Amino acid sequence: MEDGFRLQDSKIAIIGLGLMGGSLALGLKGKCAALYGIDSHPATLELALDKEIVDSADTDPARLSVLPQADIVVLATPVPTIISLIQKLPSLINHSCIVLDLGSTKSRIMSAMDALPSRFDVVGGHPICGKERLGLENADAVLYQNAPFVITPLKRTTLRARTAIEHMISAIGARSIEMNAEDHDRALAFTSHLPFLISSALALTVPHENARLIGSGFRSTARLAATPGSMMLGVLQSNRENILNALHHYQGQLSILESALISNDESAIESMLNSARSRYQGTVH
Repeated sequence: MEDGFRLQDSKIAIIGLGLMGGSLALGLKGKCAALYGIDSHPATLELALDKEIVDSADTDPARLSVLPQADIVVLATPVPTIISLIQKLPSLINHSCIVLDLGSTKSRIMSAMDALPSRFDVVGGHPICGKERLGLENADAVLYQNAPFVITPLKRTTLRARTAIEHMISAIGARSIEMNAEDHDRALAFTSHLPFLISSALALTVPHENARLIGSGFRSTARLAATPGSMMLGVLQSNRENILNALHHYQGQLSILESALISNDESAIESMLNSARSRYQGTVH
């Protein structure tokens, strides 16, 4: 039955037990029939098994004997690896199952998903949450609570897959938002990918000799620069055009501020700062 999904009866395999995959496993623990973990780092698997975050684990999905039993397969790796895994799924799984990814960009991933055989019931996902400190050791069972969780279905996505993902989102305390992949990538270029680049540029701008004068304002503004570049490179490459557009808009606002400072136009500066304050309060609070 299309609507016959029951989370408590489902076996879930999570490929990638870093911050996001590990937090998902912790959030789902005890709410599904079984949790299987796959990660390329043996130390991560050892930690997952020692803490009983998953019921079974392996470094290679081809070796994990329980993978063919999974009702849901979650891809929780960096974007390039997700795309590579999608291409390998037909050789790893012969049965019908739901496939969900947690990638930070969606267009290329959903294109790869759409090419999968019909036995795979596919849906894209992106939880809007996280930390700068990655890895399973920083995973948190409440990481997803009250966070937006974007769902990007395809035309082929069934009611059963939608129901399954909604149940998972509810179980971890997140809030679902449905949108298409293109709209997601345009929006996230402004709200996530641009802030990372701004934080990185700010961290590179401050002279070393001023480090002892850094306070909470700088720390909160440059916080995202602590994210490992290896984790963001695939995001930047897969959403390049949208990010360039966001950068163009940001540079335009900086130019306006620069011009007002050059001309010492206090009225223009105050007006812009007040507008920014109002916009911030209206969108964040």
